Amino acid sequence: MEYVHPELLISPEALENALDDPELRVLDTTVFLKPAATGYRAESGLEKYSEGHIPGATFVDLIKKFSDTSSGLGFTLPGTAELADAFGDIGVSKEHRVVVYSSGHMMWATRAWWLLHYCGHTKVAVLNGGLERWRGEERPLTQDVISYPSQSYEATPRTSIFVGLEEVCRAQMQPGTRTVNALSPAVYAGTGDQHYGRRGHIPGSINLHYDDLLEDGNFRGPVQLREILTKYGLLDAPKVITYCGGGISATIDAFACLLIGKHEVAVYDGSMSEWVRDESLPLTTGQAP
Repeated sequence: MEYVHPELLISPEALENALDDPELRVLDTTVFLKPAATGYRAESGLEKYSEGHIPGATFVDLIKKFSDTSSGLGFTLPGTAELADAFGDIGVSKEHRVVVYSSGHMMWATRAWWLLHYCGHTKVAVLNGGLERWRGEERPLTQDVISYPSQSYEATPRTSIFVGLEEVCRAQMQPGTRTVNALSPAVYAGTGDQHYGRRGHIPGSINLHYDDLLEDGNFRGPVQLREILTKYGLLDAPKVITYCGGGISATIDAFACLLIGKHEVAVYDGSMSEWVRDESLPLTTGQAP
């Protein structure tokens, strides 16, 4: 059995064989999360990029250039025009074939993939296993800083793949919508050291930890992935909304759904960072939805 959409992933071997393609754009999307008093603090992966990256890869600043920094939420979807300009500035057009990867956790690559998917980009894949697998297979690295000529990027946004606070609130009254918390069981339950200012999870949401969908830094195979998503009711639900702390790791769960052919899936962009700011919004603690 294969994924329904195997083209969403690319292996290191396939990427290395394509590096000479002038229409290819490889994007290093690395960010590192450091524990903070509440939630996490994001650090740029630019220094890690400078130490060694895939030949032809240019660095993508997800923290500033590809986020709305005025929201106060850490990571927020920019306006469509701003996002299109950001991709154009790094040399990406709608005609380019794009591969995204991270030297840290896969979630940064799937976040970047989700942003391109939102823009209507059709030729974009995640490097399965990221830079760690690339290194493990002893594939070439470079320290050359890569920049591509600016392009004109025309976005055709898929507005349904991101949702906001109001839609998440409505989903609580819609039994057909499966809301999924992608954080660890301890953060979901509100029992761990990490939280986002208030403990617990959005009432009615189930917990499917993003790392349960991965194995050794790669997405699990199609049989295992389908079994997990079926177990949690994601494939049968009319619609799925995934969320986490800031709309990053939730893209792992959402991307896994697409791999298996579940298209009615969206990411709550503000996630817990937004939800906890309104004291009137309830939270549930413990392992029950």
